[in-house]
Amino acid sequence: MSHYHLYAIGNALVDTEYEVSDELLNAMGVSKRHMTLIDTPQRAELLTHVQGLHARRTGGGSAGNTVVALAQLGGKAFYSCRVADDELGAFYSQDLQTNGVATNLTHTQAQAGQTGSCMVLVTPDAERSMCTFLGATSQLDAKALHPQDIAKSQIYYMEGYLAASPTGLEAAVQGRQIATEHKVQTALTLSDVSMINFCRAGLEAMIGNGLDYLFANEEEAQTWCGATELDTIIGQLSALAKTVCLTRGSKGCIVVQGNQRTEVPAVPTKAVDTNGAGDMFAGAFLYGITHGQSPAQAAALANRAAAAVVSQHGNRLTAAHLQQIHADFQKA
Repeated sequence: MSHYHLYAIGNALVDTEYEVSDELLNAMGVSKRHMTLIDTPQRAELLTHVQGLHARRTGGGSAGNTVVALAQLGGKAFYSCRVADDELGAFYSQDLQTNGVATNLTHTQAQAGQTGSCMVLVTPDAERSMCTFLGATSQLDAKALHPQDIAKSQIYYMEGYLAASPTGLEAAVQGRQIATEHKVQTALTLSDVSMINFCRAGLEAMIGNGLDYLFANEEEAQTWCGATELDTIIGQLSALAKTVCLTRGSKGCIVVQGNQRTEVPAVPTKAVDTNGAGDMFAGAFLYGITHGQSPAQAAALANRAAAAVVSQHGNRLTAAHLQQIHADFQKA
């Protein structure tokens, strides 16, 4: 019997979210809707633009959001990541523990430095633009892996953002090899168009000779395939994984399994903040899959959870809210 439903590896980032105008976003020189890596001087410069604006601080990181969602729904999750010995690192570690996620952080002494952080800039059209300072997570490496826990998990999940980190990528691929050796299913999220444009070789290394699950939104899929025609995109992506989840915002999602294609409608909602939508979808979907649901059922639950998270500001829901969504879903 598996000890964990999901074992994930990814960047440990503390999110600080601001509501900004398009004019301010342009003045800051930030690429809209995408993730941009920044260094210490750039971060200091960007912070001058948002002085005085209300800020929300939460635990973040793409795979971090996913494991928290799965754990809040009642699943068992383990997260491999890296923080520094500072206030943000303590905040991040405590946040995982509060949400019931097991982690390597409880077994290792954090090193000096700065914990990674992400400025999330949300414009009135609900789009999120991210400026990520990797800090300590840029040094994430294979020492963060717990091979014995990977071997006892149902699914091993990789965050595509690790393609930008040589040591993080190496760790993700090493974990994937351990998972494969122990017949643990594998999953990857493509994460962001920037990863596809600049770090495609790293993503290809994580895909290896094929995955069990692949998550991508429509823009990522189009960029990966160099095409906009849906049949072409689905044909290419289905060669990479046994199950592909193609999320399409208000158009819902498409679950592809070989030649079988299932369109799962979105839950109508007014989006105010898309930060965390894809992460939430993956967490709820993988919860469903590891708890006896079919891919179509899991995608329907995931659409409900994603709709709820985009209808509010912030990248996560409370455990109570997520559990209520699940309860309502089971009654439907």
